[in-house]
Amino acid sequence: MSTLDPTDWSSLRALGHQMLDDMLDHLSSIRTQPVWQKMPEEVRQGFTAPLPTTGTAPEALYERFQADIQPYVTGNLHPRFMGWVHGGGNPVSMLAELLAGAMNANCGGRDHVGIAVERQVIAWAADMLGMPAGTSGVLLTGSSMANFCALLCARQKALGEAGHEAGISGTNLVAYASAGVHRCITGAMDMAGLGRSALRKIPLDAQMRMDMEALRAAIAADKAAGLTPFLIAGTAGSVDTGAFDDLIEARRIADEHGLWFHVDGAFGALAALSPAKRHLVAGLGSADSIAFDFHKWAQVTYSCGCLLVRDATIHNASFAQATSYLAAAPRGLAGGFPWPCDLGPDLSRGFSALKVWMSLSAYGTEGLAGVVETSCALAQRLAAHVLAAPRLTLLSPPALNIVCFAIEGYSDQQLTDLVADLQEDGLFAPSTTSIAGRTAIRCAIVNHRTNEADIDALVEEILRRLSLAAGRPTAAAPQVPTLPCAKT
Repeated sequence: MSTLDPTDWSSLRALGHQMLDDMLDHLSSIRTQPVWQKMPEEVRQGFTAPLPTTGTAPEALYERFQADIQPYVTGNLHPRFMGWVHGGGNPVSMLAELLAGAMNANCGGRDHVGIAVERQVIAWAADMLGMPAGTSGVLLTGSSMANFCALLCARQKALGEAGHEAGISGTNLVAYASAGVHRCITGAMDMAGLGRSALRKIPLDAQMRMDMEALRAAIAADKAAGLTPFLIAGTAGSVDTGAFDDLIEARRIADEHGLWFHVDGAFGALAALSPAKRHLVAGLGSADSIAFDFHKWAQVTYSCGCLLVRDATIHNASFAQATSYLAAAPRGLAGGFPWPCDLGPDLSRGFSALKVWMSLSAYGTEGLAGVVETSCALAQRLAAHVLAAPRLTLLSPPALNIVCFAIEGYSDQQLTDLVADLQEDGLFAPSTTSIAGRTAIRCAIVNHRTNEADIDALVEEILRRLSLAAGRPTAAAPQVPTLPCAKT
């Protein structure tokens, strides 16, 4: 057999229709399902089988999918998944993935509509976040890769072509970010060959933001020591508490010292969509580069991150390489430069732009702003519940959509066990983190399906378990008081 196409297209068509109907049923009934299910050991062992030499009928593979794959995924479709900032996806994006898969377009380059769609998405993203017309950009797997690529752009500005040819040895480059910065910034320093120790983690102020006076002092000390500052990485929505650095002041300091100013806005950047929350990202549009995810608050299916770069020339110079087999042409399929492969590390790229374009077109910025505002209102509701419950302690007022709290009288291990019990019972999926050295229950509310009843039920279930553990009758959840919006 020289082709992989079916001999009976009608059977495959029927299977495809069944798959689509089943997955739409799955989405529409998600509330009736467990948030998360632990994978049985026999299922895990089933994925250690040797490489097959003969094929299996698609119908049998789909049965295996239904039995051993679909029930045991992360759970972030569910409205009661709150542990990590994982978007809930959306049905239009799911359908777009089907269309993109059928087209099988390589969007690394060439002159075709996939490139045009991505350019449209980049222009829309720049507009959403206050970047100027003509901003360069590229879609990537997520903010981890986008932050890494932004660091390479900052290195390009600092070293120019010498950085490509001679490398970074002896350059003494140092960068700055808050102590609450995401681990991917540290990883980016590592992958770029600069070393993790070359990232100065600046202490936080009382609002969990980068202390700007400490930043100034660190830059001055490094300059006095003969080092070369080249990058300030601000945070728009920290991973632990959702805090925002003072981006206006960070931009000012970067300008004073001639540094690249980057913002990691993995989820928090999209606060710019909300008139009620836009003040939190004041100064975002002044950044030299921004990294954020469409698969978080924009609810696009995984995975799709985005890098925006103010200076298109620096962006292109950071990645482009002249080769005969990728040479530009004035016409034909090899036209249409610049190509995305000259704006990031990947030559082989799927048509991720389609699901973003269809999602933004289907829901509009008003629809996404509504998701942002609802998520933040639910975080305020959860914080109010915590403040009203005698044994619950709010560890950080919600700056955006993340609530961290502890349980009085509970050890770190007891709290960790409680979270694991909630997850394994399939009821809720919060996570844990550490706030000021104290283990906390962390709830990141980002799913567009989450509502007030979910928040109330989470608190009721925690209080019920505390009462049972203490041997007391289950108490009703306290009345939710009005909680003022957190100021940052």
